[in-house]
Amino acid sequence: MSSPDSPSVDFLHQRIKRKFEDYDDDEYDDLSYDLPSFRMRKDDPNPNSPPATASSNPFLDQITRQHPHFQTRASTSSSSSTQDSAFLWYPDRIQFFVRMISEGKTLVLHGKPEDKVKLIHEKIQAATGIPMVEQRLIYRGRQLQWDYSLAECKINNDAGLQLVGRMRSTEHPQAWQLIDDLVSTIYRLCKGEKGLCLKSVKSRLTEFLNMTAKYDIGDDQPAPHLNIFQSLCAPAALMMLYMSPHAGRSDPLYEDCRSSLGSMVEYLRIGRSSRNYDNISNKPVIITVQDILPYVAELANNLTEGLISSVEAIDDVCPSPSDVREFASFLRPLKAAIKDQTEFEGIIPIPKSYLASEKKGYFGWDSYLSILKELRSISKLYQGAEDFFWENLKRNKVSICYLIVKYAKRGEDYKWILGHKDVIDFESRRHLVLMLLPEMKDEYDELHEMLIDRSQLLAESFEYIARVDPETLRGGLFMEFKNEEATGPGVLREWFFLVCQEIFNPQNALFVACPNDRRRFFPNPASKVDPLHLEYFNFAGRIIALALMHKIQVGIAFDRSFFSQLSGNTICLEDIKDADPYLYSSCKQILDMDPTTVDEDALGLTFVREIEELGSRKVVELFADGKNIVVNSRNRKEYVDLLIEHRFVTSVSEQVSYFAKGFTDIAGEEKIRKLFFKSLECEDLDGMLYGSESIISVEDWKKHTEYYGYKETDPQISWLWEIIEEMTGNQRKVLLFFWTSLKHLPIEGFGGLASKLYIYKTNDSIELLPSSHTCFYRICFPSYPSLDVMRERLNIITQDHVGCSFGTW
Repeated sequence: MSSPDSPSVDFLHQRIKRKFEDYDDDEYDDLSYDLPSFRMRKDDPNPNSPPATASSNPFLDQITRQHPHFQTRASTSSSSSTQDSAFLWYPDRIQFFVRMISEGKTLVLHGKPEDKVKLIHEKIQAATGIPMVEQRLIYRGRQLQWDYSLAECKINNDAGLQLVGRMRSTEHPQAWQLIDDLVSTIYRLCKGEKGLCLKSVKSRLTEFLNMTAKYDIGDDQPAPHLNIFQSLCAPAALMMLYMSPHAGRSDPLYEDCRSSLGSMVEYLRIGRSSRNYDNISNKPVIITVQDILPYVAELANNLTEGLISSVEAIDDVCPSPSDVREFASFLRPLKAAIKDQTEFEGIIPIPKSYLASEKKGYFGWDSYLSILKELRSISKLYQGAEDFFWENLKRNKVSICYLIVKYAKRGEDYKWILGHKDVIDFESRRHLVLMLLPEMKDEYDELHEMLIDRSQLLAESFEYIARVDPETLRGGLFMEFKNEEATGPGVLREWFFLVCQEIFNPQNALFVACPNDRRRFFPNPASKVDPLHLEYFNFAGRIIALALMHKIQVGIAFDRSFFSQLSGNTICLEDIKDADPYLYSSCKQILDMDPTTVDEDALGLTFVREIEELGSRKVVELFADGKNIVVNSRNRKEYVDLLIEHRFVTSVSEQVSYFAKGFTDIAGEEKIRKLFFKSLECEDLDGMLYGSESIISVEDWKKHTEYYGYKETDPQISWLWEIIEEMTGNQRKVLLFFWTSLKHLPIEGFGGLASKLYIYKTNDSIELLPSSHTCFYRICFPSYPSLDVMRERLNIITQDHVGCSFGTW
């Protein structure tokens, strides 16, 4: 990965030379071999390989020039000729000398050509007492390995060997030994030795990568390990191993190596070349852009092929999740390098043509969103590419929204697309922001149980919700009303609806309804009449977050001025149109007046605001000495902005803050709460909290209803729908509430509910009223004898004071 003149490699060579300081200088020449830049690519030609005539395996020739294992073994395996005639004949017994670590002492040893080096180490241990594991024998500038014979190591009569110790100060001896063993094993595999398998290579490589991963990447500690890996020609050896005609890039070992490499380089800084230095640490870079590009290109091609295959439905092929992860891993350092190198000339192949031409809507794979996220990050690096990217997504909005609703996963990062509301629709935004909230748990033991008296609904609900650890509420809720048998999800839906109606009831002084839209509410500046008002705002924030988490429509909506504050946006004049139509109209007139008229002090205004508080009026300055500053044509816009800010922000800042805190208690983090509201339009939150504003459709109701005991053609069923057709919009809501504990349907209507509705036939007396099991969206009634009898029974249960909690469970 580093070039031969890399400073890091030079430093490594110097460290190696210090091990041989007692040896002749000319014997170090062999250490000056070049280190080629190898990549783990099977199908690419090696530009450093010698001509094909030199050997049947050019990579083997390359490595035999680089590594002592390959040099000795390759030489001895040649049956034709070698460059060293000593390999052709050896005496039966060899005498050689071993120069000791201490100066002036030399051992004279004898051995046979077939003796292993390990036997020599044993003799040295017997003679000197130096443990074998602490010994290293150097001959002709290279360390001798235990499992090689004297003949294979070219040891002749009167040869001089140098004994050096494995000094305790030696850096990373385990890594040196491990990679040396790895390369040796690869060579023996390539030579066809029996009893070896690829598992031994993979295990050694995995052990090395695990060893390297233990170091803090932020401190650049893996650099020595990577230098060791390269110095011993491990990349070249692995490449040679991959040259089998039966293996390719789908080889599990190759994929494992590529994945491990991706995880190693993910958080490293890379440079344009090995001569570059890290701008932060001022150290030479280990990995260059050109080292990373082949993997990015390869993975991009894999993903492109998967995308095309998924669109064309070829053999059920889709992008591999592991390829997506590795693509992202290799891109991180590459993107950082591109940002650092403004003159960068490389081009990353991006499958833009497939993205642009995709109009069939055949998306069906969960990897698409991850791929799009990475493509978007790349597009930010090139002028005009980001606009091109988003324009293509807009043209394929239906497909993108389908992908989100179908395949978006909880815990993934979707901020990249949430910030572009024009690319996705309401359903997609709702799906993504709801995944920001805690996931519902079904474990019964973890539910927070509540037993509430209907007559003390708000006060007791406050005690159960506001006084407990938020973590308890995230686990789920179990609700029961006192002196009632009904329990389960239906009762919980009813409780959410009722308690929200109480919280936002203007009589409780917490919120004020908008004069122009009674569905909408904003905080009451005079809420402090209740000493606990701030705690109740915190409670309200928790309740709203829980209702959203449980996906329950509670029949209330936020005023735009309130929503804007939760979203972190500045309130403008149009935001107060519903909340204070009189102030809106007055401000409009001030801004639209003729400048000359305003400058003549026709308004008689200064920078103050009159407010009424607890029955008395007082004047508040909008800024210091505002009472002495006259409003004119030049400062009237500032006056209007300050007036709106004081009316809708300053006067309720504490209330909004406590509400936001309560919402955050459930969401988990403040940044999640901010992202939740920032990602939505005000109308989106209306749909999630209030539900559909349309009159309930009887046809849609019938379409999503099934029958048990009755048939669709039975007269009782025909009478039921006829009576519902006659009902007012409010009566239909009350009947729906009796049936399901929901007064407001989702935006999608009945199709947006978690289940269909059911009508059950009972054998009860015809004198009895219908009953319901709201948990299961089920209504039950006997076979009433006539239309009039059924109408009478239904009229009773559609009265507001009867419909609540008339069901059983």
